[in-house]
Amino acid sequence: MAQIMKNIEFSQVLDLKELITYQQGQVISRTLAQTPIVSITLFSLDEGEGISTHTTSGDAMVQILDGEAEITIGDKLLIVKEGETLIMPSDVPHGLEARKRFKMLLTVIKY
Repeated sequence: MAQIMKNIEFSQVLDLKELITYQQGQVISRTLAQTPIVSITLFSLDEGEGISTHTTSGDAMVQILDGEAEITIGDKLLIVKEGETLIMPSDVPHGLEARKRFKMLLTVIKY
């Protein structure tokens, strides 16, 4: 059977926010799993950086590991902080911006 998880150590305790660093003026990503049904990705965004509005064919769960993000879903603007989680429904336009630099774990489930 093929290994689905990648870019991460197995059989040890990990602190997810330590697995990705901040880079000035950049959005950094680290894919942990990618299949036709599921994707799991760590992101770090420097203050003021963002991901432009787009849609996905699956529900997306954002878990903020550090910092603070401004996330727009449709016409709704939400502020999400460290320790908080938000679900972005499939096929609804969404985008985000770093109010303060932040790290997140993004899990997308397609169906």
